[in-house]
Amino acid sequence: MNVTLDQLKQTIGAELQPSSWITVDQEMISNFGHLTMDTQFIHMDPERAVVETPFGGTIAHGFLSLSLASKMAMEVLPRLLGQSMGVNYGFDKIRFLSPVASGKRIRGWFMLSSVTPKGKERVLLSHHFKIEIEGAETPALIGDWLTLIYFEEAIS
Repeated sequence: MNVTLDQLKQTIGAELQPSSWITVDQEMISNFGHLTMDTQFIHMDPERAVVETPFGGTIAHGFLSLSLASKMAMEVLPRLLGQSMGVNYGFDKIRFLSPVASGKRIRGWFMLSSVTPKGKERVLLSHHFKIEIEGAETPALIGDWLTLIYFEEAIS
């Protein structure tokens, strides 16, 4: 969905519809572990994780869950008219609250917190977001995500 900057500002404080569910299976966890060189057994060894952890099996890397937020955001966040690109600017806060067990499904919820002009051709968006685990009371993570939006032409 494409919106104007003024239309976007009217959504500050409103929670958007959630993203689709994503199943975080062992193959995804193992692939992420190999790519990031984080092969700790709690992620990579299902048999050992059953015996030696309180999780009952392997869990996803926190950064795997966080990295899936990009896919979730692309699905549900509106695109600004005249936008040429958006780049990650960082996070004001990230908290990993609950582990995502292998085989669980997660999805993202987003709420625009602020819109801050950054010169004549950019605007900084801050979104509060959470990634929930299907059937769990506590989300996998929460955070405040900053995105810098560039426009093709100067904005007013």
